[in-house]
Amino acid sequence: MLTINEIFYSIQGEATRAGEPCVFVRLTACDLRCSWCDTPYAFSEGRKWTLDEVLAEVERHHCRLVEITGGEPLLQDDVYPLIETLLDRGYEVMLETGGHRSIARVPDAVIKIVDVKCPGSGEAAKNDWSNFERLAAHDEVKFVIKHRDDYEYARDIIHRENLSSRVRAVLMSPVHGELDPRTLAEWVLADHLPVRLQLQLHKFIWSPTTRGV
Repeated sequence: MLTINEIFYSIQGEATRAGEPCVFVRLTACDLRCSWCDTPYAFSEGRKWTLDEVLAEVERHHCRLVEITGGEPLLQDDVYPLIETLLDRGYEVMLETGGHRSIARVPDAVIKIVDVKCPGSGEAAKNDWSNFERLAAHDEVKFVIKHRDDYEYARDIIHRENLSSRVRAVLMSPVHGELDPRTLAEWVLADHLPVRLQLQLHKFIWSPTTRGV
């Protein structure tokens, strides 16, 4: 059984697949409390679903791209049978994870989006640095940037780990409503940093507080 917060069909708002239709499976529970978290309702809200119920709801939307997210989806062991079954049925599977839980058990075929926590999140001390060694060429690494200190922290990690040559994309996302995207763009350009600046597309299409999109 999985504790599911919500399953919905929407436009992918982030990463390199932004703009594409996608089915989102949001799992309940997170062991981080990032200062800028935009889904605190996923900390505890949800109900138990069987694997068959989850699969039936995903199939109902007739979309081959699925993202497993949270909360922190790797807190629930039953996420692995779900991922394996989705892959076996021919779905393209993305996984958004906080970067503090090991991705060692995640199947290689999954597109992993590892969200490395910067100091402004309040959770940077919990990053699992060994995850960098587990990244595949099709994976992506994300940094959510709250202020200049976060930017410099992320910039140093990108250089130290040579991330831009190891993964499909290195993503930088300004905290919505706190850091002006133009400011972040100027920092990136000044440093010739090999990253993709991303905005949360769904927050511009719908209200930033709208659920299920």
